[in-house]
Amino acid sequence: MAFTLYGRDARLVRPLAYGCRLCIMNTELKPGLSHRSKFIVVQHLTAKAIGSGDLPVLATPAMIALMENAAMLAVAPHLAETDTTVGGFMECSHLKPTAMGDEVEAEAVLVKIEGKSLHFDITAFACDKKIGEGHHIRYIVDRDRFLSKL
Repeated sequence: MAFTLYGRDARLVRPLAYGCRLCIMNTELKPGLSHRSKFIVVQHLTAKAIGSGDLPVLATPAMIALMENAAMLAVAPHLAETDTTVGGFMECSHLKPTAMGDEVEAEAVLVKIEGKSLHFDITAFACDKKIGEGHHIRYIVDRDRFLSKL
């Protein structure tokens, strides 16, 4: 079967018998990739504003979103132009409260690749203290094919 060049950075693509494409990933997509994302806790990121609690502290859903953002950005530059990742699993603990005005930083480290499944260890810090940790799985998907399922 012939290989053809496709997408950003001329990645190889092989047509499959049932009409799909198998994009051979950039060799840079490997365990150890990481990214850190940051934000300042402002009113709309609090548990009271989001509705996950009634206190003016960092909401757990906001911390999780920051962790997912770090994971997404860790691998985004290494995917085919037509691909992205979507979150499929999150297991984390929110260990300490964080006040409005504090900077929160989440780090995601790619620890395992299983086909289109990407496994990350994630941590979140505020004021040099760990406030969250866990495991996150993202899946590589074709953007158009994914959106066509809506």
